[in-house]
Amino acid sequence: MPAGAAGVDQFILSLFAWALIGFGNVYYGLAQRALDQTLETLKTKSSIALSRPMIYHAGVQHEVAEMVMEMEAIGPQLDRFGQDWTDGVDYGHDWIIKIVGSKFRAVEGSWKVVDTCLDLSGGFGIFKKSEIERLWRDARLGRIHPTNSLLTREFVAKIKLGISPDETPRWG
Repeated sequence: MPAGAAGVDQFILSLFAWALIGFGNVYYGLAQRALDQTLETLKTKSSIALSRPMIYHAGVQHEVAEMVMEMEAIGPQLDRFGQDWTDGVDYGHDWIIKIVGSKFRAVEGSWKVVDTCLDLSGGFGIFKKSEIERLWRDARLGRIHPTNSLLTREFVAKIKLGISPDETPRWG
């Protein structure tokens, strides 16, 4: 089998789909756990500047809305990818875009959610006793799992521009 993208056949494509979409789902679940925990914590979290819990702070409400909307976009994209793969939809070479793009979007969106959860948790969030600390650390790893953001962008652009992913210079 030739090295690089020239060697990508249906078997290799299936391995990438299984792994990358699996990664995307792991980080989506991780972000959902962080969001759920943060929402519960905010109901009783107080501040010396507020007479009521943090959920009444307009800034907190805006951050919660952003996180919820981000999660609402990730889940359907992963579901659609899985359904299209199962149904045998023929995207041709664009399957690579679907695979790496879905993983990228899931991981980047999940990272935003978990990072915001850490912000909303306050100082306690950086300590090992806080579950958010572990979730935040784990979420960061999604950005370096294959394919990282540089390689994802390279593949997506080259495929859409009709350039072989093996064409030099390689940036990913």
